[in-house]
Amino acid sequence: MSNETTTSRSPAAEAVDGRILPALTSLQDADLTGWLSRRGHPRYRTDQIRRWIVERRAGSFSDMTDLPRELRTDLEQAFRFSTLGIVSHQTARDRTEKLLLQCADGELVESVLMRDPGRRTVCISTQVGCAMGCVFCASGLQGLRRSLAASEIIDQVLALNRLLEEDERITNVVVMGIGEPLANYDALLDTLTFLTSRFGLGARRITVSTVGLPARMRQFASLKRPYNLAVSLHAPTDALRTQIVPVNRGTGIQDILAAADRYFYETGRRVTYEYVLLRGVNDLPVHARQLADLLSGRNAHVNLIPMNRVTELTLAAPDHQATDRFRSVLQRRGIPVTVRKRRGADIDAACGQLRLSRTPARNAASAGR
Repeated sequence: MSNETTTSRSPAAEAVDGRILPALTSLQDADLTGWLSRRGHPRYRTDQIRRWIVERRAGSFSDMTDLPRELRTDLEQAFRFSTLGIVSHQTARDRTEKLLLQCADGELVESVLMRDPGRRTVCISTQVGCAMGCVFCASGLQGLRRSLAASEIIDQVLALNRLLEEDERITNVVVMGIGEPLANYDALLDTLTFLTSRFGLGARRITVSTVGLPARMRQFASLKRPYNLAVSLHAPTDALRTQIVPVNRGTGIQDILAAADRYFYETGRRVTYEYVLLRGVNDLPVHARQLADLLSGRNAHVNLIPMNRVTELTLAAPDHQATDRFRSVLQRRGIPVTVRKRRGADIDAACGQLRLSRTPARNAASAGR
């Protein structure tokens, strides 16, 4: 059985004279240092504050007990501690945890913490809704509302970080939640910079997913940073892919593959191709053979994902036998392939189940974590 707690705390409440305060995570170190200096505080206070946020997992300014009381009060009056308030917190049978988070303007996003032996992975969102229109995915059912600011993406990581036990730490970040990350490119780069420079994650511990925007993929490749890139392919032909991923009309598989090849050339990182299996649509052996033809000779990995149930949709996952047949065809052709393990499906936290908004559970507890 899953369980859920809720809290009514909203970042919109953190305002002075009706003005929403700037978020602490929106400040560069130089900005924070300048603010501190103007109030007579030394430079090292910046490092203390950053350590409280990341390493010590503070949940408020009042938690920062080695800061002078006057400084903590000044911080509370000048900044929001977080851009996000927790509306609900669910835990699945497999210990996957999902947060429904509210932005200052009332918009909602979802983020997920997954536990595996030796790994603690968080899945974060980059937009409120999604414009890509993939037919199997709940995230785009209501379209795109807006892109998230970098501080709103970063604060998802920090909120999930506070769910961990003292001896746990985030080991991996996957940018695979709601939205198309490369369509919010500048905020994505600011987030990646935070994760690698302040949060302490190596680039190889971070995976960015894309539906396949070739121009942005090439731009991302030009950074020459060894992030992992996952391309949501889902079909081996343009005709079929356009049915499943409507934005394919403006790109095409060959352009996407060429951009992915460029990414491998510039970074040395093998590209993963995500392939959601839809019963009777793209799961036949002929599709597997066509996919093998596409990827033959490329340093690529295929991640098969049997579709996770979405209440509003009639599409469904193939049975285990069909999934195994598809995987076997790829393996016989020498294509590295895995079937993604389903995590958090009982709380709609699995791939394709995160959505634009959700009403909190009817019998949710009143206390938040």
